[in-house]
Amino acid sequence: MGRIFEVRKHAMFARWNRMAKQFARIGKDITIAVKSGGSDPANNPTLRRVIQNGRAINMPKDRIDAAIRRASGQGAADYQQVLYEGYAPHGVAVLVETATDNPTRTVAGVRNIFSKHGGNLASNGSVSFLFRRMGVFRLDPAGMDQDALELDLIDHGLEEMGESIGEKGEPQLVVRCDFENFGQLQKRLEERKIVPLSAEQEYICTTPTELPETQANEALELIDLLEQDADVQKVYHTLV
Repeated sequence: MGRIFEVRKHAMFARWNRMAKQFARIGKDITIAVKSGGSDPANNPTLRRVIQNGRAINMPKDRIDAAIRRASGQGAADYQQVLYEGYAPHGVAVLVETATDNPTRTVAGVRNIFSKHGGNLASNGSVSFLFRRMGVFRLDPAGMDQDALELDLIDHGLEEMGESIGEKGEPQLVVRCDFENFGQLQKRLEERKIVPLSAEQEYICTTPTELPETQANEALELIDLLEQDADVQKVYHTLV
């Protein structure tokens, strides 16, 4: 019985840690959005998108509102978005997206994770060519005429559309575009009164890496440690 309790407690703490990390990421995204476009979501499409992403992970409204107020006040953190490139064990290419108020601290932390876990931090351009930067919208497909939507969105930058399964097992419709067309596709969805479950920029792997399970787990261990770093927003990799 005690062993079962310990397992459940560990799972609970893991969920809390994951939620805290997600909320922190959204908080930084809010700060960046407010500083670049103001605190009124009606006039700031980037902020509207980030708020919706916060709602998608069940971030409480009062926390979202507090983050907007902090970002609007004097002394708010000034985050820089920095992308690092590297290799995990066995040649898995990795992109590390960060938001930091201290790039010196961040690069030292990222380099330390790579070097201590069988990888290496690489120079700019070393692995980014293995990824395609895209805008990615995840929609609720319930009651949606997907064929009609696809035909309409093609005129607004749609590149790919397909069905997927979300983290909670729910069906999703994934819509992708070149990142340059992100704004116009977001605007068209808003015109159609479609509220995405989430809307993000993502780096989509174009050259996947396949590994045996043992080697894949070694690469995933490094990737997991990067994702836990406080300055890291997202990690993309070529492992399949």
